[in-house]
Amino acid sequence: MKKLVVIGLGLIGGSLALDLKKRGNYKVYGVDQNPNHIKKALKLGVIDEEISFSEIVDAAVIIIAVPVNIIPNLTTQVLDIISENTLVFDVGSVKNEICKAVENHKKRKNFVAAHPLAGTEFSGPEAAILNLFEHKVNIICEADKTDWKILDEAISLFKQLNMRIKMMQPVEHDRHIAYVSHLSHISSFMLGKTVLQIEKNEQAIFDMASTGFASTVRLAKSNADTWAPIFLENKDNIITSLNEYIKNLNEFKDLIENTDDSGLRESMKNTNYIKSILNGIKEND
Repeated sequence: MKKLVVIGLGLIGGSLALDLKKRGNYKVYGVDQNPNHIKKALKLGVIDEEISFSEIVDAAVIIIAVPVNIIPNLTTQVLDIISENTLVFDVGSVKNEICKAVENHKKRKNFVAAHPLAGTEFSGPEAAILNLFEHKVNIICEADKTDWKILDEAISLFKQLNMRIKMMQPVEHDRHIAYVSHLSHISSFMLGKTVLQIEKNEQAIFDMASTGFASTVRLAKSNADTWAPIFLENKDNIITSLNEYIKNLNEFKDLIENTDDSGLRESMKNTNYIKSILNGIKEND
């Protein structure tokens, strides 16, 4: 069996561990600074054994699934000690700083900068689930800088998970992900905050929360320790997207204040075009 090490036993790292144990010929070892995460991961069968950082040297595959602000330095440390044939990949949702951190490392060829577009609003080893990555997109950045044999191994691993592979440059990735993913989380957090500030009757929130509100605010349940570093690491792109979002909110508020019925309808009808894009995504899944 191949030795697979997962560093960071949260939702993504834990789900990868579960799925790869089931689908591949791997014995899965876990590394986590939180001893409770190790205990839970062992109890739940997410990992087979705990391992120390110094014991990862002979691993076949190492997955780095820690907060994005830690990934650059940790990836460098991992590359410093691995064997010549070890595949190392991260799962961070911000790629540019990670790629810059390892660009001149002598074992850059062993590294795959990956971002599986999958997740839930839950966190920790107990959030790990099977089939989380089924038919999801996995973005690989700077594939040309990875040794072709190691890249081929990574792609084979992702295909074991039934993921669809997309290639992208890190700057492009971070810009697009700020608009499509990171802004969605900010919007959800701030919607939740606004409702909590305005509506002090918690029972009223519970009773009146329709499926629309529940689905829109779902991401506000996400872990702050995961998302604060993401927002800060992708700060420039997020500020650009927030400025545009705030402008649109203000324009929408003006339409309501001015009782502009036709303007409201036009704004919403134009935005309905998003349905055709999302329906296309469903058809391709």
